[in-house]
Amino acid sequence: MAEKETSIQKITRLIEKQENIRNIATSAHIHHGKTALTDNLLAAAGLMAAKAAGDLEEGMATWQHSDEQERLMTVDAANVSMAHEYNGQEYLINLIDTPGHVDFGGNVTRAMRAIDGTIVLVCAVEGIMPQTETVLKQALRERVKPVLFINKVDRLIKELKLTPEQMQERFSKIIANFNNLIMQIAEEEYKEKWKVSVTDGSVAFGSARENWALSVPFMKKRGISFKDIYKIYELEGENRKKWVWENAPLYEVLLDLVVKHLPNPLEAQKYRIPKIWKGELDSKFGQDLLNCNKEGEVAFVITKIVIDPRSGKEVAAGRLYSGTIVNGMEVYSNMNKKKYRIQQVLVYNGIKPEQMERVPAGNVLAISGLNAEVGDTITLSEQTPFEEIKHIFQPVITKSIEVVRSADLPKLIEILRKVSKEDPSIKVEINEETGENLISGMGELHLEIIEGRIKTEKGLEVKMGPPIVVYRESIAKNSGTVEVRTPNGHNIFDFSMEPLEDAVYNAIEMGVLPEMRLKKKAEEVWKKLSELGVSNEEARQYKEIYKGNVFEDRTRGIVLLPEIIESIIDGWRLVVDGGPLAKEPMMKTKIILHDAKIHVDHMHRGPAQIYPAVRQAMFSCMQKGGAILLEPIQTHLIEVPVDFMGDVTALIGSKRGILIDVKQEGNDVQITAKIPVAEMIGWSNDLRSITEGRGVSSLKDQEFQRMPVELQAEVIRKIRQRKGLAENQ
Repeated sequence: MAEKETSIQKITRLIEKQENIRNIATSAHIHHGKTALTDNLLAAAGLMAAKAAGDLEEGMATWQHSDEQERLMTVDAANVSMAHEYNGQEYLINLIDTPGHVDFGGNVTRAMRAIDGTIVLVCAVEGIMPQTETVLKQALRERVKPVLFINKVDRLIKELKLTPEQMQERFSKIIANFNNLIMQIAEEEYKEKWKVSVTDGSVAFGSARENWALSVPFMKKRGISFKDIYKIYELEGENRKKWVWENAPLYEVLLDLVVKHLPNPLEAQKYRIPKIWKGELDSKFGQDLLNCNKEGEVAFVITKIVIDPRSGKEVAAGRLYSGTIVNGMEVYSNMNKKKYRIQQVLVYNGIKPEQMERVPAGNVLAISGLNAEVGDTITLSEQTPFEEIKHIFQPVITKSIEVVRSADLPKLIEILRKVSKEDPSIKVEINEETGENLISGMGELHLEIIEGRIKTEKGLEVKMGPPIVVYRESIAKNSGTVEVRTPNGHNIFDFSMEPLEDAVYNAIEMGVLPEMRLKKKAEEVWKKLSELGVSNEEARQYKEIYKGNVFEDRTRGIVLLPEIIESIIDGWRLVVDGGPLAKEPMMKTKIILHDAKIHVDHMHRGPAQIYPAVRQAMFSCMQKGGAILLEPIQTHLIEVPVDFMGDVTALIGSKRGILIDVKQEGNDVQITAKIPVAEMIGWSNDLRSITEGRGVSSLKDQEFQRMPVELQAEVIRKIRQRKGLAENQ
């Protein structure tokens, strides 16, 4: 008798067949059922005991940290691989389970880089939520194709007691809303192409916890009608399970949908590479990437780093876009400009990594032996790296972190470095002079979880300071020209500064304009600038785009300028990182160099002369043009029962918030409000206490707005005092 093929042998065989690979993710609003879905798919692939699948008490298979069990939510993105048969062919499906809570949106953004398609889950009762929208934005920005799964249908039957007709109405409404979002967010050529529809089967519905799903083509194939769905809930225990397994198996319906409607790496890379890689598409390397060529040069993008708690080794997970990775080969990190030797090549078998000898392009895998960062491009020789992985929201809340025993300080610094590698949406600032270490994250929950992990997993006693809000500095109006001399009096510069145009700033934020130093021929950037209404002449004066600020050079024919322009721009970047008001980062400014008189002898024009002059020029410009402080403002969607509406509006008012919109649905009210982050500290507790724990709020958007004039001076004084800045600093 022939031996049954083990799942790892199957995976080894399937990683070679590129047209039968699907790299996908699940994504949705918090608690809409992503992890339960992943668990049940795993169970069907025979990789986990079917009894425990989707059982919150037993703990989900993909929850690898104890804090995820306690809070019943997914914090990290977990990787999973499984085999599936469809129309007589075998497929390999690599699945990444992503978190839904907005504080962990960074993990979603990074997962999107590794995949080509995503299953978006929407709860049948709650419908499309702000996080659904955020997730779609993240997917479409990376040209990742969405399909829709309407989850928790059991609640429509058991709690809302809808008739089959009402249920179909509810579905049509969700699908219409979903397609509207795609029309709003997607790029022109994908608006129509990527709409989902019931008839072609790019929409499925069911219940991840109850392990069933259906789609219209599947119902036709099996001869099932909407009325039969109600039959599921008339049956009891074992009978119900048996009926579901025979007539509406979740894994079969969903994985069929994935195979049929989501692209394989060969198709997807043709349109995804031009969006996420900005090198020469006609070069040999560019062609390897477009064609997902396994004989080409290796191109591996790291989307996640996990540090093995036992050995302390770093394992880098990511997507291989071209070439074949072989165990022991020497590779090059384009960020660190260093070579490393690969020690292990791992693919996922279920959630367990297994060692392999070689893995070809088009797969999601992990390698160890590197010391690299998330977002790095790993190749054989130096190449244009992939676009930086852009997060939708920037970190806005900072806390200082200190050790209880001073002997633990070196250990803390080591742990903070590890933490920032495992979760790059956290910014860590280590200040050797003051001994103060700062962590910035996306919100209070984010920092709480990190603090908890440092205490329990890394076993270190730490104390966190009160939350600090991150501000930005900018300029109110055009400053007019300012003349400055270098400290030795031998060089003179004329600068002016003005607010950056909204269109250009938004394009930088959206990642349409790359943040970089512009070399001689930057045709693509010039073209984009002229589309945004910048004149051709001015577009050619752009020298650098940095953190939402622009440097322009309008000088004519100054022979020695090329020798010092780099120093001038470096000096400018230093001030952009910490502006004149309170050493907070600057944003949305445009500085222009109009004229320069430069000393012939290079001894008299080194960085030590140039930096102070540029700094002084920027300080004077900001004084003349009106230096302003911008504060982060978040738009929240707050859902509460009608009875609490008055209390909630009063709470928003007390936090300098502004009501934008109020909608009533049945007994619930949805309030949209803008609230400054500075006032939002302790927000979730306040909301819970006035609504008896029934209010939910989720982040919809975030922006920086000018601070009220009467508050500005006081805030600046506090920041300067906290940073210990002297009068003239």
